[in-house]
Amino acid sequence: MWPYILVFTSSFLVDLLPFFGPPAWTVMVYLQIKYGLNIWLVLVAGVSGSTLGRYMLYLYIPYLSEKLIKTQKNKDIQFIGNKLNNNGWRVQLFVLLYTLLPLPSTPLFTASGMARIKAINVIPAFLAGKFTSDMIMVFTGDYFARNAVAISNGFINWKTVSGSIVGLVLIAVFLFIDWRLLLQEKKFRLNFNIWK
Repeated sequence: MWPYILVFTSSFLVDLLPFFGPPAWTVMVYLQIKYGLNIWLVLVAGVSGSTLGRYMLYLYIPYLSEKLIKTQKNKDIQFIGNKLNNNGWRVQLFVLLYTLLPLPSTPLFTASGMARIKAINVIPAFLAGKFTSDMIMVFTGDYFARNAVAISNGFINWKTVSGSIVGLVLIAVFLFIDWRLLLQEKKFRLNFNIWK
């Protein structure tokens, strides 16, 4: 039983971080192989821990952004959140599709938390998408682990690097575009002076 608690706790801690860390599925695969665990129980424990970690990130990121980002930029981001909250099903569809892609979910929760998008519009879709994508990754990881000699030369490859770059670009787009000006006056402007 304790290895499953370790899977839950590790996935929770990895996805609690407000910056890029290893994907939770890598922790799940590692622990599943190390302890010979049931893949389905690993998925349930890992995705539950990951979802709770992301929810906690979602809850505390607004307070962190108030400390680090200028008040005006926080208001702009909250303005976007208010606009998106009126389109709940579209937000849910976007979150679901996003989590099905091999992209880090840190930018998604950083942006949704800062914008104060309703958790009900983010968490259920994330849970469904996360379970599906992690299931694919854990089963694939289990398969490759059984054939580890050919792939043992590292986790850093073009996919992890490109996924991190895409995540950073998404955060930059979210933070540096003057969304209020764009949505209200249809004018595009970048603002890099957002830090306190």
